[in-house]
Formats: sequence, C-alpha cells, structure tokens
Amino acid sequence: MIFQLDENELVFPHPSLADEDGLLAVGGDLRTERLLLAYENAIFPWYSEDTPILWYAPHDRFVLYPQRLKISKSMQQVLRSRKFRVSCDTAFDRVIQYCASVSRKDQDGTWIVDDMQQAYSKLHREGFAHSIEVWQGEELVGGLYGVQVGKVFCGESMFSLVSNASKVALIFLAQRFGLELIDCQIPSEHLERMGAETISQKEYLHILEQQENQPYAFQAAL
Repeated sequence: MIFQLDENELVFPHPSLADEDGLLAVGGDLRTERLLLAYENAIFPWYSEDTPILWYAPHDRFVLYPQRLKISKSMQQVLRSRKFRVSCDTAFDRVIQYCASVSRKDQDGTWIVDDMQQAYSKLHREGFAHSIEVWQGEELVGGLYGVQVGKVFCGESMFSLVSNASKVALIFLAQRFGLELIDCQIPSEHLERMGAETISQKEYLHILEQQENQPYAFQAAL
C-alpha cells in the first residue's frame, strides 16, 4: 500500500511499510521539517518532473562504514599527487547544479528537479545539508552533497568532470569528518569496490535512532 501524504500533516508511515521497490508514500512537500523527519527515519524523496513527490524507504540499504573504506593503489597515487584540492561547503549550489546536469551512463534526465535543488539549498543554509568540492586549479571538477543526521551522512548525489574527482570527494568525506556511516542509498559497483555494503533497513534505523540531529558546521578534522 502506497500512502498519500497530507501537506498539512507532518507525519510519515513507518518505513517498514514500503512496497517491494521501497516506495512508501506520495505527496506532501519539501519543507525543511518534512525532509529532516524523512532522513531521521530512513526515508528520502526521489521523483521526476512528471510525477508527484515520491518518498522511498528501501528494505535494504547500501552504506559505507568509513573505517572499512578501501582505497586502491591507483587512488592512493592520485591522492599523493595532490592534483586535486578539496573543500567543504564553499560551493553547495554549484555542486547540486552539476549533480543535476552532468549526464550519466544509462540515465535519462535527472531526479534532482528544480524544487529539489531549492529545498536542499535551503537545508544547506540552515546547516543540515553539506557539500564536498574537488578543484583542479580554480575549476570545480567534482563533488558530492548530502544531508547530515548526527554522525550519519546521507549521500544524495556526486559528479565528476574529470576521472577520479568524485572518488576523491568520497574519500575526503569518509576520512575527515568523524562519521559513523555514509548512506549511499543505491548500490553501485564502484562504491562496492570502495567498501560499501548492504545492511537491513532495521539495522539502518537502529543507527539513526542513536543520532542527535542538529545543524552542523561542516568542518574537517585536520
């Protein structure tokens, strides 16, 4: 059963009630309070221009424990080369725009529609959404963004304009911020090679229940 959300009522059904594909609810809005409630309960929006807002709560979750991060020898060489400079929260709007516009193999269009970009930019201004930027000289060539719930970073999307740039962003995120878990949402081979794995929704919810959600100044621990 897919639940219809009321814009005037700030509530979600339990994520365990999602259908086989993870679809839990439809409708509602993207105001800050609803988005934060969603992420605190392992729920996220994922839809396109021609659909209403769709809310997903997958029964299995693809995650990366930072301490289990695997860095290949070739990536270690890339990191040592210092060909990239990495920053955080200096170009959030540009990162989300690139994530929405950079074409990907086997993907038509984008789910990061204009309303999503505006909603997450507002989350960023309020201290809940953050970005990692990867630069080559003065050019932004890669990055990622997501929502932080305590020590859990819920990754939304990443992009690369040059080889390895998004991997550098992920490694920086995993190594520098004292995170307990990075939620990758959707399985991918390259993330699996970097150590990402699948856990149950129940296990993921248990981790989220231990978190204190508040605005964070997203600063790397040097």
